[in-house]
Amino acid sequence: MPDFRPIDSSVLSAAEVAALSPHTEPCADALGDLRLRMQRNGQWNEGQTAGRRWPVACVSLEITQRCNLDCTLCYLSESSESVRDVPLEEVFRRIDLIVAHYGPGTDVQVSGGEPTLRRPDELTAIVARLAERGLRASLFTNGIKATRALLAELARAGLTDVAFHVDLTQQRAGYASEADLNVLRIEYIERARGLGLSVFFNTTVHAANVREVPLLAAFFATQADVVRFVSFQLQADTGRGVLGARPDAISNDRIAALLCEGVGTPLRFNTLLAGHHDCNRSAVVAVINGRAYDAFDDEDFIRRFMRDTAGLSIDRGTAWRGAKSMLMGALRRPALVAATLRWALAFAWKARGDLLRARGRIHKLTLFTHNFMDACHLDRERIDACVFMAITQHGPMSMCAYNARRDQYLLQPLRTSQGEWQPLAGVQAQPIKFLKGRAREAFLQSRRQSEAAEPVDA
Repeated sequence: MPDFRPIDSSVLSAAEVAALSPHTEPCADALGDLRLRMQRNGQWNEGQTAGRRWPVACVSLEITQRCNLDCTLCYLSESSESVRDVPLEEVFRRIDLIVAHYGPGTDVQVSGGEPTLRRPDELTAIVARLAERGLRASLFTNGIKATRALLAELARAGLTDVAFHVDLTQQRAGYASEADLNVLRIEYIERARGLGLSVFFNTTVHAANVREVPLLAAFFATQADVVRFVSFQLQADTGRGVLGARPDAISNDRIAALLCEGVGTPLRFNTLLAGHHDCNRSAVVAVINGRAYDAFDDEDFIRRFMRDTAGLSIDRGTAWRGAKSMLMGALRRPALVAATLRWALAFAWKARGDLLRARGRIHKLTLFTHNFMDACHLDRERIDACVFMAITQHGPMSMCAYNARRDQYLLQPLRTSQGEWQPLAGVQAQPIKFLKGRAREAFLQSRRQSEAAEPVDA
């Protein structure tokens, strides 16, 4: 990992990063606490959802550090392949920590590593425990082992979303471009179709695929009958990935412009904000009769609707159920009903041609960009205003802060009912086939140098 080199007072020094720690005690008013953090970091405005609608955007629950791919950009540490799976008892305890800190209704990403590498019965039990605790469980997977049968079983256990990560950084054999990978994306979409799951896709954006972002946006718009959310995650120098820091040309603004190009219409990003402006950008597209419209172009109305319904419990099982629960809440506010009707009529007039020909082909697609930070360049303000948390054995902490010092938490022994659990117990030096990322590159380079230095027989 590169040395920490602060370039201004807003960047945390190595000592300050080392001092970052999880929130060990739940806050009595998590919503109010997040609101105060938004305010003190200059992120509070009429469109901010953090601290108004929810106390945290999502929490990552890592249930394994193992993975069946070797991505050129990867947040996992070089120790990850040697780390045993956290005991189920500890996973359940961390689920309880999430509830204690943020309450029911919190979005939880069941991730890793590759979470489907855990035993299927354990993965099902984890999803069921999340559902029992009133949490919203999302499976974050590369899809290789996420068969339709497994997804159906997890849906029955309470899984609400599945997020497939597919892109060129994964070095999947036989795919030379993101366009080629669309065949695989369609296969994954069909696996999840009809299971009652919201389908998401994650794409890491880097120099080799940034020019294909418009193509991907156009593709996902054609799949909006199933795909509801698409996240474009910008290259970051963290973990064991070998590509390092991203080029300056890759930014939230650049990717937002490419997404507009892809769907064929201007989009107003961050009508509604989710945390820090430099971390997240989002736009909502209405796909009507195959044509994209900016669903959030009326900023004043959308922000007013969000604020007036911030206290509602939204049923997000499907897009229509979510819309229904929001509208039912709005009906209790006559002034908001009138404003909603005016907005709906104006939007319907704008899209009238496609609405008349839609025949039910009306879908919503959220486009999202996430700007992860380099591990050696953590911004003080963004860490304080973070809304994407990782749950550790001690409590939740900012995902970017966690990525900067993963082994400090992963390699700690854990206390369980069976005694002390050792994360590396019985693990010897890894053979080359298990080395990944920087460790694999270093090993191969050393071997090449050794071979080059060997004398050649005359």
